[in-house]
Amino acid sequence: MPITQFRVSEVAALLGVSDDTVRRWADAGRLTLTRAAGGPALVDGAQVARLAQELAAEAALHSAFPTSKASARNRITGIVTKVTKDGVMAQVELQAGPFRLVSLMSREAADELGLVPGSLAVASAKATTIVVEVPE
Repeated sequence: MPITQFRVSEVAALLGVSDDTVRRWADAGRLTLTRAAGGPALVDGAQVARLAQELAAEAALHSAFPTSKASARNRITGIVTKVTKDGVMAQVELQAGPFRLVSLMSREAADELGLVPGSLAVASAKATTIVVEVPE
């Protein structure tokens, strides 16, 4: 059965903030904490999903660094942390908040983009298959 309620620390980890921030959001009415018979404070997963979408829409990087138009809807702004090149290919690592993304591309493309550690970049994903798993 999927997990649908989360502890404050889990919400904080999912949203990339501190436990105190989650509690402040609850105090401000942005999240509702429930507690059953002395158990830990819990947040409904639907609330966490809604807040995650709100935070993404509010993100400063969203508007501060406009990108070109593209058909891919999954666009993630981050910073290049590592570029490994060989004769023909390059492996580029991007850190976007708590998420590490790795892209394999031609060396020529990496060179043309000027990708080096510290570069701001936008990863876009367009795929027909994305695997989603739930913890047991």
